Amino acid sequence: MTAIANRYEFVLLFDVENGNPNGDPDAGNMPRIDPETGHGLVTDVCLKRKIRNHVALAKEGATGFRIYIQEKSVLNTSHLEAYTEAQLTHEAKKLPKKLEDAQKITGWMCANFYDIRTFGAVMTTEVNCGQVRGPVQLAFAKSVEPIIPQEVSITRMAVTNEKDLEKERTMGRKHIVPYGLYVAHGFVSAPLAEKTGFSDDDLDLLWDALANMFEHDRSAARGLMSSRKLVVFRHENKLGNAPAHKLFDLVQIRRAEGSAGPARSFADYTVTVGQAPAGVEAIEKL
Repeated sequence: MTAIANRYEFVLLFDVENGNPNGDPDAGNMPRIDPETGHGLVTDVCLKRKIRNHVALAKEGATGFRIYIQEKSVLNTSHLEAYTEAQLTHEAKKLPKKLEDAQKITGWMCANFYDIRTFGAVMTTEVNCGQVRGPVQLAFAKSVEPIIPQEVSITRMAVTNEKDLEKERTMGRKHIVPYGLYVAHGFVSAPLAEKTGFSDDDLDLLWDALANMFEHDRSAARGLMSSRKLVVFRHENKLGNAPAHKLFDLVQIRRAEGSAGPARSFADYTVTVGQAPAGVEAIEKL
């Protein structure tokens, strides 16, 4: 398919209620937080995981929409497929010497794996398939206001070991954010899309994933998470018509009139989108 011909930026607003949006394994799985400001954080890796999971569900392994980074996947096995299809023999840790053969190997990986042609991948393993810089990139999401994580005690009416049978129950803990509205910024590069083959159909699938990625990612630990607003800025040309930071500043998030005290729902905020500059179209997908 033809690669996209326009540059895009996007702003995603999502929230969490009584859940842990992204636990930090180095802090006992507490919600990630900026220690200097108290604002909550969600990593780009976490958001990409949810996008990958949505695509896997939506496409069910259809040709061209496989997922490269997934649970229990063996990367070298996927790399060997590319060499088999190209009828080439791999040399340990090296790409084929001929440029056209190397491009064929990397191109096959881009064509068959959605997340490679979207986010890119470093495939310089024992079976070398090259390195791809993806056209879609995301920054860390940050909460609009500081969050105050809470630790909640829970009980289990069963025990793990027979020696604990007389205890009748065991205690546990979980970390939650009572409520937090998060903002994530993303970028889509048309020149990089030309190199990976990222198409308009791929872009539409990305918007669908951002809008619906929490709908099939439910768990007791995550509480209630929802995509609330998705604003897309479409440039007229592939190099862009305005700096990204100026477009992001057009999305203003303020407390709703009459809202006081700690925010506890999306209704506590109002979101407005300012007038986009010449050559840029602001599209509200949600």
